[in-house]
Amino acid sequence: MARPRKFDEQQVLATARERFWAGGYAGTSMDDIAAATGLGKGSLYGAFGGKQDLFHRVFDDYCNSVIDATAQQLRGDDDKNAYTRLSAHVHAVAAATAADTAQRGCLLAKGTAELAEHDKTVADRAHTAIEALHALLKDDIAACQRNGDLDANADPGRLAALVLSVLRGIEALGKAGADEEMLTDIARTALAVLPRPAN
Repeated sequence: MARPRKFDEQQVLATARERFWAGGYAGTSMDDIAAATGLGKGSLYGAFGGKQDLFHRVFDDYCNSVIDATAQQLRGDDDKNAYTRLSAHVHAVAAATAADTAQRGCLLAKGTAELAEHDKTVADRAHTAIEALHALLKDDIAACQRNGDLDANADPGRLAALVLSVLRGIEALGKAGADEEMLTDIARTALAVLPRPAN
């Protein structure tokens, strides 16, 4: 009978995520992760498979956390506060990016850029995550339109794609060293250019 694992799986995944996030996939070895977690490589392989399997698990968990956090910020039962939620979300991304003084960027973007060309699992997961983020933005923008905060004749899907592109751009610029003032200005401008109802 197999002995039960004597480690916290979620803690190991969190530590592995930090290593992959800091060093990238190619720059992180199973020896690095073993040293960071205090586990032997045999335990890691037994619990998570090889390095690629472990990264897939970490990447999937990270994508889920990004989607869940975005959903918490954008979802609501009322249309009245939809624009407030949208504005808060856009500014929160800018603020979080500015606060990332290590300039690690987003693991979704980082992992996708490094691996998607050759790793279908990463490519598919990234695509699914982006679709989910787009859907959340689209739903909130449609609520803004119903409440009269944004032009009801505009296509909410296209507006959501625009906002999503701006948010991804903010994260990329932050990784390149853009300061808080610039990132906040981008967030403010992105919201200002969304079409308002005609008077």
